[in-house]
Amino acid sequence: MSRTEHVVAAGVLKIGEVAERAGVSVRALRYYEEQGLLRTVRTSAGHRLFEETAVDRVQFFQQLYAAGLTSGNIAQLLPCVDSGHTDREQRAMLHEQRARLRGRLDDVAAAIARLDTVIAATDTHP
Repeated sequence: MSRTEHVVAAGVLKIGEVAERAGVSVRALRYYEEQGLLRTVRTSAGHRLFEETAVDRVQFFQQLYAAGLTSGNIAQLLPCVDSGHTDREQRAMLHEQRARLRGRLDDVAAAIARLDTVIAATDTHP
């Protein structure tokens, strides 16, 4: 058995499996790899293999993208996540992103309150 075959048996996933489990497209995974956000191992046939932790990592990326972060922001954040440490520039970026997201939360809360008002007004009429 080759090293690659052994790794697959040890819990490494093929690209389609990661895509399915993470709820993203294969194309998205290729993009994350191109951006340096995911590491892969290639088989002798050129197939990408991912560690099982890639699923959680991709779901984390999806949350960050949904919150408005860019690939560049995520790439800047990953060393903090991986090491558990930050430098001054990274902390400043994290604080800036958190403040921006809190502002979005306030906007969403205000929109929900307005929708609740409309719903309450219309629910009283048949």
